[in-house]
Amino acid sequence: MTRPDLIRFCRYLRAHGFSAGVTESLASVDALRAVESVDPAAVRWALRSSLCSSKDEWDSFDRLFDAFHSGERDAEQRPRIAGMEEPRGFWVLTGEPGEVRPTDREAATIAGASDYARLKNVDFSEVPQSDQPALDQLAQRLLKQMSWRLSRRRKLAPSRGVVDVRRTIRGNISGGGDLLKLRYKDRLRQPGRVVILLDISGSMSLYSMFLLRFAHALHRHFKRADTFVFSTRLVRIGAMLRSRKLADALKALNACPADWSGGTRIGASLREFNVRHARLLSRDTVFIILSDGWDTGNPDVLAAELASVRRRVRKVIWLNPLLGLPDYKPLTRGMAAALPHVDVFAPAHSLESLLELERHLGW
Repeated sequence: MTRPDLIRFCRYLRAHGFSAGVTESLASVDALRAVESVDPAAVRWALRSSLCSSKDEWDSFDRLFDAFHSGERDAEQRPRIAGMEEPRGFWVLTGEPGEVRPTDREAATIAGASDYARLKNVDFSEVPQSDQPALDQLAQRLLKQMSWRLSRRRKLAPSRGVVDVRRTIRGNISGGGDLLKLRYKDRLRQPGRVVILLDISGSMSLYSMFLLRFAHALHRHFKRADTFVFSTRLVRIGAMLRSRKLADALKALNACPADWSGGTRIGASLREFNVRHARLLSRDTVFIILSDGWDTGNPDVLAAELASVRRRVRKVIWLNPLLGLPDYKPLTRGMAAALPHVDVFAPAHSLESLLELERHLGW
């Protein structure tokens, strides 16, 4: 596949629902360089490994790959005849020498990548109304992909098992593309339990809806997952989030008797959890709190109850939306009391920050 054809193929995949953005396109260039002199089957696998980021994309790749090369697509997307000019925008994406001014079509693609990066990093509390639908769609797609990656995550095996094509290609690119060293993979053991406590008090109202999306994505991966919401009292909502469609889960939550946008009693809510639901905690449990740490209760209660949780679980993760602010310091009494009992303290103000949690969910 020539470079112009590769760019058109990436566009073709995006038109059929693939993410296949700039990052994936650059990865596919590297992958093709590694297998350029190998048989067509290797080219197919190289592109599949670099351009697919979900099970749905993986399953539909062969059909789209064959359709692209058989001409069953719009004339606009057909490969260019040999000898015709390459699209100039390709050089902008690869950093190779040549004309650097993109065509109008490539400029639109680059602008789309810019919007993608902006939406991934925008603070949930500052999302303009006009961007809300696009961010909703992006969140749904990326969180679904994160859930799929977690469910398909594999570990490297020393010398046997299934050949990991993606790691083999990438690991041998620096050697000129010869597949000198095969990489293998085996399935990871069954993932553990995740317990989520989500603050829905008034100070968290600008973030709660996006954090609910995140909790729903985790429920899609972890068979043993449970979620609670709290402000002045604790309410269990795990059964509602097990709905396959987020819209169904949100509809069920509308009838939930939780104190939405009320006050905040983190310590008292943790005490209620420890009294009524401590059986959910074990050494294979990751305990996640999503809260800004503003607590109207006694900080000593918060510290004691969180310490009790920490003794029972594998890891405590506290995600705080305010941590995304450049000048934020965890100086409130509640947050200061909690930090000695927290293993991971991370931001939760944007889609990008939520996706970062993936690396902390290993067992």
